[in-house]
Amino acid sequence: MTAALLSHPCMSQEALKDCRDADFIAAMLAFELALVRAQERIGAVPPGTAADMAERLEHHAFDVAELARGVASGGNPAIPFVKAGRGALPDHLKRYWHQGATSQDVVDSALMHLLTPRLGAIDGLLERCRTAGMALMQAHADTPMVGRTLMQQALPITFGAKVAQWTVGLEQARRRLGEVADQGLPVQFGGAVGVHSGWGDEGMALMQAIAQELGLSCPILPWHTNRQPIHTLQTALDAVAGAVENLALDVSLLTQTEVGEVSEPSAPGMGESSSMPHKRNPVRCALIRSSARRLHGHTSVVMGAVAQPLERGLGEWHAEWVPLTESVLLVEGALEQAAVLLEGLEVHPERMAANLAVTGGAIMAEPVARLLTPSLGPERAKALAADAAEQARQQGRRYADVLVSLVLEGGDAVNSDAGAGASTAASSQASPHASTLPSAEAIRAATDPALYIGSSKHQVRAALEWLQR
Repeated sequence: MTAALLSHPCMSQEALKDCRDADFIAAMLAFELALVRAQERIGAVPPGTAADMAERLEHHAFDVAELARGVASGGNPAIPFVKAGRGALPDHLKRYWHQGATSQDVVDSALMHLLTPRLGAIDGLLERCRTAGMALMQAHADTPMVGRTLMQQALPITFGAKVAQWTVGLEQARRRLGEVADQGLPVQFGGAVGVHSGWGDEGMALMQAIAQELGLSCPILPWHTNRQPIHTLQTALDAVAGAVENLALDVSLLTQTEVGEVSEPSAPGMGESSSMPHKRNPVRCALIRSSARRLHGHTSVVMGAVAQPLERGLGEWHAEWVPLTESVLLVEGALEQAAVLLEGLEVHPERMAANLAVTGGAIMAEPVARLLTPSLGPERAKALAADAAEQARQQGRRYADVLVSLVLEGGDAVNSDAGAGASTAASSQASPHASTLPSAEAIRAATDPALYIGSSKHQVRAALEWLQR
């Protein structure tokens, strides 16, 4: 009852137009007509039966409200639908309607038929994300920024390397879902207990023929209680959700006022606050993360329903319908936002540089300690690097200047009493090794974040090469 305001905004609006109740009814009808066409092909029904049925039912106005009431008493939507379809047919066609099928055949096949086009749409959105991600990676392969662990500044990376992680993750998920789409979602046809009762050896051929009619794949066997096809599809969708959520989480953190390294693409009214005019909220990230969180919950339901009893699930099968269909709509909705986000992401290299310097350059203490270790030993080098970082922070000086003063000038430039004591100790320790100390130029180079980005550039190249295969 609150779908339009609370549920649908996180979903693909295009997909919602194609996945209404009327569309599911049309998918159930497509199965029934495919069944009759397949039976007509083997001579099981008179010639022209399928065309006659199609003419009478394809424009028939099925009463959605009446069908919904029938679900409550019948337990699934196929039962009232089959009843309504039979009621709309003349007597000479009634006997050939829904012949040899069971409710689960109708519902499962209709869902697979309805969702197949959505997999193509999802793949197209993931391709847009890949293209936009590759462009960002190339543009910022050399843009240094803070790498953060446990939410704290750690060591430099490049923004291109960060985008590479997002893009590769999305592409890995795309290829996984693509394998499902390439194999094709399977038709369901097994009859009452899954062994084509009444059709004998012709049952398997009928299943193949129905699959061809609907553009679905033909399974090895009917899968009434073998829910591996649903599990495979759902977990592949969940992988996409996880990858796109990772992107949205990172972007939302980088948009924080105190960080300000990226901004979501601007659009009229997008991200505004109801009470604070100055705010530019990362709304696209919020919608993506909301979609992903809901989908993860749906996945737990589907995974919990994998084991189903005997020849027909008792509640487990029924529990799959909403999670599966909503998951597809949520993934597509999240990717619509992600594609726009990546295509228009505003990157602020000046803020990245400022954040690298926010500690006075102390983020480079690790490479400094490595530089000094051959001369001072690991413990002394680490202590001096940390001492310089603290002095730089307290005095508002550049880390490189403090280091040069402590290492090469014996601490004469240190103004803080607390720092002077520490620096004197450090310099006295350093003096026996003065001849082996690095030069001022080497010390300053060691504090340049752009020179300590590890394999960031190589990772961008490797990612680009893989993404283009």
